[in-house]
Amino acid sequence: MRLKISTVGEAVLRQPARPLTSVEIRSAKIKQLIQHMRETMNDAPGVGLAAPQVGMPLQLAVIEDKQEYFAGSTPEQLAERERRAVAFHALINPVLHVTSPVELEFFEGCLSLPGYTALVPRARSVHVECLDQNGAPRVIEASGWYARILQHEIDHLHSTLYLDRMLSRTFCSVENHARFWKNKTAAQVKVALGM
Repeated sequence: MRLKISTVGEAVLRQPARPLTSVEIRSAKIKQLIQHMRETMNDAPGVGLAAPQVGMPLQLAVIEDKQEYFAGSTPEQLAERERRAVAFHALINPVLHVTSPVELEFFEGCLSLPGYTALVPRARSVHVECLDQNGAPRVIEASGWYARILQHEIDHLHSTLYLDRMLSRTFCSVENHARFWKNKTAAQVKVALGM
């Protein structure tokens, strides 16, 4: 079942999400929510979806970065982004620790802000402690694009949107990104925009 995606301006996106209890995690209601979130994310398509994005202020997110999403990216772009396929999984009550002081800038979009993108600085690598969809503890060490996805989705759980982190001069429509910036590096974009 496809869920309605909350968009910028809806209060649920600006309210901190609450942790799930162990009883809730094991409930049929949460298991069904995870499945519906996966279907909604895949249908959009997107690589991540947080519960606040579907109107639920819960510390829950789903992630899946499929190989088929890489179509249209050059091998050089994939290497630069350190992007590889990530199997479906849920994050519950995640705690994120930045493990790399290096921030990388890439264009990022969001299902809650359809049609737009901007350069967003993010840490190259992170360590995440969370529970999986069965309530089992999980530790994730991630770098590159996967680390970016984790940071983006966990931000949603703390009422933060990429708009709060973006380099505002780079904010543009997806159409203009494809037209002017798709094959440019972040450094080239910043020079062209006088940054």
